Amino acid sequence: MTHFGRQAPVAGVEAAQIASAKQVLPGGALGGNALPESARLVISHGAGGRFWDTSGNCYIDYALGSGAMLLGHAHPAIHQAVAAQALRGVHFFNYLNETALQLCERLQRIIPCAERIRLTTTGSETTFHAIRLARAFTGKPKLLKFEGGYHGTHDYAQLATAPKQVGNDYAPIPDTAGIPDVVAELMLVAPYNDLDAARRIIMAHKHELAAVIVEPIQRIISPQPGFLEGLREITREAGVVLIFDEVVTGFRHGLSGMQGRTGVTPDLGCFAKVIGGGLPLAFVAGRADIMDQADPGQKGTAGYVYQNGTLQGFPLGCAAALATLDVLEAPGFYETLEARAETLKRDMQAMLDRHNMGTLVIGQGAMWNFHCAERAPRNYRDILASDTGKQGAIDRGLLAEGIFLIPGTRRFVCSEHTDEDFAATVAALDRVCATLSA
Repeated sequence: MTHFGRQAPVAGVEAAQIASAKQVLPGGALGGNALPESARLVISHGAGGRFWDTSGNCYIDYALGSGAMLLGHAHPAIHQAVAAQALRGVHFFNYLNETALQLCERLQRIIPCAERIRLTTTGSETTFHAIRLARAFTGKPKLLKFEGGYHGTHDYAQLATAPKQVGNDYAPIPDTAGIPDVVAELMLVAPYNDLDAARRIIMAHKHELAAVIVEPIQRIISPQPGFLEGLREITREAGVVLIFDEVVTGFRHGLSGMQGRTGVTPDLGCFAKVIGGGLPLAFVAGRADIMDQADPGQKGTAGYVYQNGTLQGFPLGCAAALATLDVLEAPGFYETLEARAETLKRDMQAMLDRHNMGTLVIGQGAMWNFHCAERAPRNYRDILASDTGKQGAIDRGLLAEGIFLIPGTRRFVCSEHTDEDFAATVAALDRVCATLSA
């Protein structure tokens, strides 16, 4: 049986690499996430639902590239497609290439809102451009988001994403330094899953409100019945653009994402992560009259919306996306994936209950997380009111057992996780719960 996690204190090459990272990278990290000091590691390579550090230790991976690796690491179909494309050319700026065109034609048949598509490279870039398109189309400046929703790293996205203290006014509190105060003046915030509150805010501000942006599943919180349908009706009535941020849900909850699953078609949709198979690929899809504002033939006109990027239509990413779609379109792919994810969640819940941990396993489809409370959350404030200290202790314990996850946030099941991976995860949870109970 495979042993997971660090088998000895970090030393040798890996220790030297961690020390070097602290000298060349802010906080020794590549981005905004860093593991606790005791859990620091350097990843060497991955395969399927696992990866290995540079000391040779094996980990079961539920972070999966922050959800991008729905097909796991080093999937042969993606590897073969990227290798073949590399021989034909890696980059042609953002001029039309046949691989990108093939992808966009295929996506248009899959995504309900996709009358037009514009390829980008990241989720943050995609939501930024969707917001700009909506403002130009409506001629209005303000944006409504939902407290706790994550829409990327740009200024408009980094407001009311993870406030540590909340009041009753749902203020657009900045999540980072460096955002000018004037940006907050353009942002309205509502509680997720509260359709009455959303209606009041939208109708009160409809003459200045350009768009509502929403994660159909907010982080790990599922929409209440009628919530997304109600948003569609209200925004249409108010003349406000509805933007679905499907960066996480797109291609994870079915080929057409939450649009297909719920039957709710937004005006604009934002997609990334899964579709690129781990390569930098994303896209905005939406109504032709909104998207055509970005037609480069309109440069110099009052209604033209500039939208550009050096790697748009990046052939390697497009090749990986086409290969990903081939796998996702296989009969039974999603049914099998979600059934296996439900088995893991059920077995973890049984183990938590056995130890009287007072913790729920939540999450829709192939996503899951722990929620230390009596009932599933309906909004961000339910998450904040839960026992986050207990969840942190469980997460740290699993990390020490070689179950890799991003502490405090959602985790994912991929198509390549094995029965052994799941059994080892539940066994590790058993040991962690026993330790915490003692």
